[in-house]
Amino acid sequence: MSIDRRKFLGRTAATGAGVALAGAAVAPTAQAASATPATGARAAAAGQGRGRSPRYSFTVMGTTDLHGHVFNWDYFTDREFDDKAHNDVGLAKISTLVEQVRAEKGRRNTLLIDAGDTIQGTQLSYYYAKVDPITGANGPVHPMAQAMNAIGYDAAALGNHEFNYGIPVLRKFEEQCDFPLLGANALDAKTLRPAFPPYSMHRLRTPCGRDVRVAVLGLTNPGIAIWDRAHVQGKMTFPGLEEQAAKYVPKLRSMGADVVIVSAHSGSSGTSSYGDQLPHIENAAALVAEQVPGIDAILVGHAHTEIPEYRVKNTQTGRDVVLSEPLKWGQRLTLFDIALVWQRGRWTVESVAAKVLNSNTAPEDPRITRLLDDEHRKVVAYVNQVIGTSTAAMSAAEAAYKDTPVIDFINHVQAETVREALAGTEYAGLPVLSQASCFSRTAAIPAGKVTLREVAGLYPFENTLEARLLTGAQLKEYLEFSARYFVRTPVGAPVDPAKLTNAEGIPDYNYDVVSGLSYEIDIAAEPGARIVKLTHGDKPVDPAARFVLAVNNYRASGGGNFPHIAAAKRLWANSDEVRNTIIGWVKKTGSIDVARFAATDWRLTRAGVPVF
Repeated sequence: MSIDRRKFLGRTAATGAGVALAGAAVAPTAQAASATPATGARAAAAGQGRGRSPRYSFTVMGTTDLHGHVFNWDYFTDREFDDKAHNDVGLAKISTLVEQVRAEKGRRNTLLIDAGDTIQGTQLSYYYAKVDPITGANGPVHPMAQAMNAIGYDAAALGNHEFNYGIPVLRKFEEQCDFPLLGANALDAKTLRPAFPPYSMHRLRTPCGRDVRVAVLGLTNPGIAIWDRAHVQGKMTFPGLEEQAAKYVPKLRSMGADVVIVSAHSGSSGTSSYGDQLPHIENAAALVAEQVPGIDAILVGHAHTEIPEYRVKNTQTGRDVVLSEPLKWGQRLTLFDIALVWQRGRWTVESVAAKVLNSNTAPEDPRITRLLDDEHRKVVAYVNQVIGTSTAAMSAAEAAYKDTPVIDFINHVQAETVREALAGTEYAGLPVLSQASCFSRTAAIPAGKVTLREVAGLYPFENTLEARLLTGAQLKEYLEFSARYFVRTPVGAPVDPAKLTNAEGIPDYNYDVVSGLSYEIDIAAEPGARIVKLTHGDKPVDPAARFVLAVNNYRASGGGNFPHIAAAKRLWANSDEVRNTIIGWVKKTGSIDVARFAATDWRLTRAGVPVF
C-alpha cells in the first residue's frame, strides 16, 4: 500500500507551490501560480496601508457525499432529478458555483475540497466499478475522477463508501485523481503506517508577499472496519478521529501551517448508531472540534444533513471552530470565508464564517456535461434494458408503514437465494426468514415490461447478502428494536402517515421488516413492548427455536446496532450485491409473479385494532 509521491511531486514542482509533509504526498496547490489577480485579491489586500497590519482573506469551498452524481439526473427514474424541495444534484452544477466563487474571490484566493463518499451511489458510478470497471485492462477513467479533475479539486477525504468496491478499485480511482485522497486514520494493518496521505499543504500567494500555508487534514469513518470488513480485514485498520487529529494537528502547526482545515467524513452530532458498542464512531466531527486544539474549520460529511454553519468551542483554547456540512449529492456547496492578519511575524486567523450555496440556482456547466456525455449515454442505455415482466404494479410509497408487495419481493428473492445456498447443509431444514427495509419510497415496479433500472431502484445500496442463525427470543428483541421507528400514537389519537415514522430520527433504512413471520406492532405501546401475536406457521414463536435470517451485510456487521445480529453465527455469505441478485433473479425467471409472494405478514395496530 505504498503511496505514489511522484504524481504530486511533479505537479508541485511545476507550480512552485506545495510542500511535502510526513513523507506521504505533496498536494496540489490552489491553482496559485497560474491564477491572475482579481477583485477578490484586491479585497484581500485591503487594510494594508501605512501603519496597519497586512490582512488577507480566502475561501475554502467544500462538497461531500457526492455519491457518484455528475449530472442532474436520476438513473432510477430516467429523468432529471427532482425532490419535494426542488433540489438539484451533481458536479456539473457544483462546477458552475465553483467558477462563480472563483470569479468573485479570485482564483488564487480559493481552495476546493471534499469530505468523502465519492465513487458509490449512482448507476453511473456502479457501471464503472462493476460493468466496465476502471480496473480492467485499458479500463476507462472513472467519471468522478474526470469531473473532479476538470473542476480542479485540491484534496478529498476518504469516505466509508469508497471501500464498497474493494481496495483495487479505490486504488485505481486514487491513481486517476489529480488531487490526493486523504485519510489520517486509514492505516496499513501490518505496519500501522498511513495507507493514504494523511494531509496536504497548500500555499496561497498573497498581495503583500507573505504566503499563507493552509493544511487540510483528512479523516474518515472507523465504521469502515465493520461495514466493509470483507474488503479491509487484515489489510487496513481505522483508529478514532479524535486520536488521529490530536496526533496530526500539532504536527501541522509545527511545520508552518497558518490555517488548519479538517475534512472529516463523520457527522457532527456526537452520537453513533452503534451506541456504547463503538461510541462516536459515525458522528465525531464536533468532538474533534471540541477536544483537539488548533483547528480552524471542519468540513463535515457522512450524515447527509445540511449545516450552513455550526460553531463548537474548543475546551482547551476557548476558540470557536466553525463546522459546515453541505447537503449530499452536490445539492449544496459550502463556503468557509477565512480572514487573517499579519501579527508578530506570522499570519493569525481573525475570523471564520461559513455558509452554503444551493446548486439549484446554477445551470450545469457544459464543460463537465460535454466531458462525460458518452459515459452518461452508455449508462442510460444500460439501465433501460428490459430484463423481464411483472404481473402487477408494485410501489414503495406506503412501504414504511404498511406491508407491501414490493418489500415482500425483496425478501422473497433473498430467502430463496439463502435456501438454495444452504441446501444439503446441516441448516437446510431450518425456517428461512428475511429482512429488508424501505430504502426508497419512490421505488416502483410497473405491470408489464420491467427494466434493469426499475429493479435496481428497489435496492440503491451496494449491500451483499448473508445468512445468520438466530433464536425466536432474539428475533423478538430484533423486531422490538426495529419497531422504535414508529412514533407512539395513543388509541383514539389521529394517525398521520407523514408523522408516524422516523421516531428519534431513525432513517427508513434502519426500520426492518422480517418476512416468514407474522406479527403486529402496537404503536400505542411503549417502545420495547410493541411486538404482539408473533407467530410462525400459525403457532407462537418458540423462544428457543432456531431460524435462519437472510440479512444484508450492513445490518449483519452491526449497522444500526440491531441486537444479536452482529454476534450471530454466520452460515453463508455472498459477495454479489443484493441488487444484482434481484436483477439476476428477474432475468432468470423472466417474470415477477406477485401472487407468489405478496402477503400481509405484519401490520400496525392499537389495542389489537389495525391502524390501516
